[in-house]
Amino acid sequence: MDSGVSSPEKQDKDNLVGINKNRLGVCGWILFSLSFLLMIITFPISIWMCLKIIKEYERAVVFRLGRIQADKAKGPGLILVLPCIDVFVKVDLRTVTCNIPPQEILTRDSVTTQVDGVVYYRIHSAVSAVANVNDVHQATFLLAQTTLRNVLGTQTLSQILSGREEIAHSIQTLLDDATELWGIQVARVEIKDVRIPVQLQRSMAAEAEATREARARVLAAEGEMNASKALKSASMVLAKSPIALQLRYLQTLTTVATEKNSTIVFPLPMNILEGIGGISYDNPKKDNDRA
Repeated sequence: MDSGVSSPEKQDKDNLVGINKNRLGVCGWILFSLSFLLMIITFPISIWMCLKIIKEYERAVVFRLGRIQADKAKGPGLILVLPCIDVFVKVDLRTVTCNIPPQEILTRDSVTTQVDGVVYYRIHSAVSAVANVNDVHQATFLLAQTTLRNVLGTQTLSQILSGREEIAHSIQTLLDDATELWGIQVARVEIKDVRIPVQLQRSMAAEAEATREARARVLAAEGEMNASKALKSASMVLAKSPIALQLRYLQTLTTVATEKNSTIVFPLPMNILEGIGGISYDNPKKDNDRA
């Protein structure tokens, strides 16, 4: 009784061919039979032409009479290619480095800059890479350039300089979504260099220098204020104890003497000078009248 469903043995037999019988057609099966017969007649010479070696990092997409033989690429190892009716294309699955040349970009704040980068990607589906796009590497290269220009054109210069990782992640997401149908998986995107005009570099350097100078002046003023507060507190403590002032004076002389100076200046109170010279700084007119 025929239930309309092929048995597992029949399905396995069809899978040996790699294509459904309905897809080959009558002419296709005739050519397939002739090719297989030619391979048997010319055996063992034909076996060296029909056996192909696929490396570990490669996959082979086999076309039989113009149709892809299976949904999955063959390899690695030995594969059998029938003469006259089979054509295969090798696809490298290793990671490819795509160097994006410097792109002249006008940022959102109307600054012209040049940005270059690098994209790391690999082919995860050899069938999609061969069947869905003519040159997958060239298409990915051009798409990476366009995506870089579009994304950076929506950012300001300060955002580009400070947020490279976020921008690179955004570019990677856009590229990965766009190349999914091509069998491409984007592993990493890096922005290598951001070049800005020389005049703008000078302006930014002058601005940064002015900012640092203003910050230094503010810090110096804060230091002076803190020092004056500390001196005020120290003077209040010394005013309460004259002996502490004398000890501080002796400590200062000891510090000066350790530096091996030939001259030591002794500070004298102003009242001692008044007693020695007979000069009163409080009433100088009275001293002049006496003279």
